[in-house]
Amino acid sequence: MRIALMQPYLFPYIGYFQLIQAVDKFVIYDDVQYIKGGWINRNKILVNNQEFLFTFSIEQGKMQSKINERMLSSKYRYEKEKFVKTIVQNYRKAPFFQDTIKLIDKILSSEQINLSNLIYKSILCLNEYLDIPTEVILSSSINKNGLGSAQDSVIEIVNLLRGNTYINAIGGVQLYSKHTFKMKDIDLLFLKPTEISYPQFGYPFISNLSIIDVLMFNSRDNIKDLLNRYELI
Repeated sequence: MRIALMQPYLFPYIGYFQLIQAVDKFVIYDDVQYIKGGWINRNKILVNNQEFLFTFSIEQGKMQSKINERMLSSKYRYEKEKFVKTIVQNYRKAPFFQDTIKLIDKILSSEQINLSNLIYKSILCLNEYLDIPTEVILSSSINKNGLGSAQDSVIEIVNLLRGNTYINAIGGVQLYSKHTFKMKDIDLLFLKPTEISYPQFGYPFISNLSIIDVLMFNSRDNIKDLLNRYELI
C-alpha cells in the first residue's frame, strides 16, 4: 500500500497530481499549522503570457491556527469573480478553454468558505476529471496521536493506513531518512518529475504553473501522459 502526504494547495502544479496518482491513498495534511506566505491559498497562471501570482485572501486568525481552521475572507466572492474574469481574459483562446472553465466554475460554485474544505473539494473534482482513482483522505479525519517530530507524525499516519511504502515529493529528500522509515518497515521513495513542456500560445514555455494552465493547453489523454513523467528514487 503506497501512501503520500501533502499540505492542501489551491489549484497546485502538475507535480502535486503526479504524487496523487503514484499512490493508493493520498492524505491532505490539513491539521498542521497554517504558514502565511505559503502556497496553500495562491498559485501561478499566465497573464499577458507571463507568470502571474493569484491569491485568495484569508481571514485573520491566531498565529498557531491549523490549516483546517482558516477561513476565506469576506472578499472571497469578489476575488472569485475577479479570478474567473482573469482566467477568461487570458485563456479564452486556449485549445481546451471551454472544458477547463466549466471545471473551474464547478469547483468555485460552492459557497464553502473553509479553505481546507474548498481545496479538498477541488482535488476530488480534478481527480475525477483526470481519471485518478486514488483515495483522498483528510489527515484531520485520522485518529492519531500526532506526537514527536514531523517525520514521526508521517510514519504514524502511514502505519495507521497500513501502508508499506511512503512516497514524498523530491523536496523532502533532506527532511526524511530512508533508514528511519525502514526501521518501521516502511520503504521511503521520492518522486522526481522529469521535464514537462507544452505549447503556450507560441511563447517560450513557463514551467510549474497551476494545473489550470496544464488543463487549458492539453487534452485529458495528453495530461495522463504528463502525469506519468516522473521517476521514483
